[in-house]
Amino acid sequence: MPSGRVKWFDAEKGFGFVSRDDGGKDVFVHRDALPEGVEELAKGTKVEYSIIDTRRGVQAMGLHVLAAPAAGAAAVPETPKRSPEELNSLLQDLIGVLEQQVMPPLSRGRRPDRKTGAKIAELLRAVATDLE
Repeated sequence: MPSGRVKWFDAEKGFGFVSRDDGGKDVFVHRDALPEGVEELAKGTKVEYSIIDTRRGVQAMGLHVLAAPAAGAAAVPETPKRSPEELNSLLQDLIGVLEQQVMPPLSRGRRPDRKTGAKIAELLRAVATDLE
């Protein structure tokens, strides 16, 4: 799973961005991607997440807090397992992504491109971990 640090997060607006450890473009984070019990993220918080390409760019899904930011910043609790309701919602989103990005090439006798396949595999692994 990709990882990075919170660049900024506005709890009132419900979104922010994460700087990627691999140096890629910053990743958009919506409050819906936050783990249960986490309302905001402090700048510098180390996180791990799955990413999905949207019409507006890359977006984080299934964010997990790895470590609180440096001293002086607010602590963020560790990520608990997702509730059944959260898993249901995540699976519905994942099914939509599979229907739009994976099934069309498969129905034409082709595999999805490597980049899409790798991202989908990350998402599936993240969901599988929560289902165990």
